[in-house]
Amino acid sequence: MSRDALRLVVLISGGGTNLQSIIDRTQSDKLNAVVAGVVSSRADAFGLERAERAGIPTAVLTAVDHPDRESYDQALAQCVADFDAELIALAGFMRILTAPFVDAYSGRLLNIHPSLLPRYRGMNTYRRVLENGDPVHGTSVHFVTLDLDAGPLIAQARVAVRDDDDEASLSARVQATEHILYPRVIGWCADDRLCMHDGRVSLDGEYLSGPVQFDYEDGVLKPDTRATTT
Repeated sequence: MSRDALRLVVLISGGGTNLQSIIDRTQSDKLNAVVAGVVSSRADAFGLERAERAGIPTAVLTAVDHPDRESYDQALAQCVADFDAELIALAGFMRILTAPFVDAYSGRLLNIHPSLLPRYRGMNTYRRVLENGDPVHGTSVHFVTLDLDAGPLIAQARVAVRDDDDEASLSARVQATEHILYPRVIGWCADDRLCMHDGRVSLDGEYLSGPVQFDYEDGVLKPDTRATTT
């Protein structure tokens, strides 16, 4: 018997394209989850409009309304509790979370980052890849820990860098990859297939020796059989 739909809260700061991909899949019954709420760090984030169009409750928490990171994260935790969240997905949320918040939701916090971690943590990943002449870029989904973009890796998707790529064209392909990969990983959580235990990622009852790898080609994620479990 399948479990009840997973209650998901999505944290955003901008356009919300990953949020939209999650909403689309929940509404088409391709993801056993419901977006219970969306929290934005910016009042002008377009992702709020996406949520409102879908009838999803929203909340706005701006830094100016909170004197420090600790009080901000206390308010954020209250929002998450009000939405009765089982899983929290960061989707372009441009804040670094404090230790009490991360600890409180350990194993229930996901993030997606536009690089093949551990390479290119932080900002401006597309520019850095192009400046270094890398042949491959991509995206990573990981559990959130206190170290920025350094939590246990769950899955990655690789995107070939073309000779004529600029930041805009490369970003567009990587984002298209994210819109497939992130809902897929959330689906593993919704189906009780994925968890973090003692800082390690377990999928289908086996610990991963590395992230599940995919290659992105022609709008499709193709599994890479080099990914193994241990």
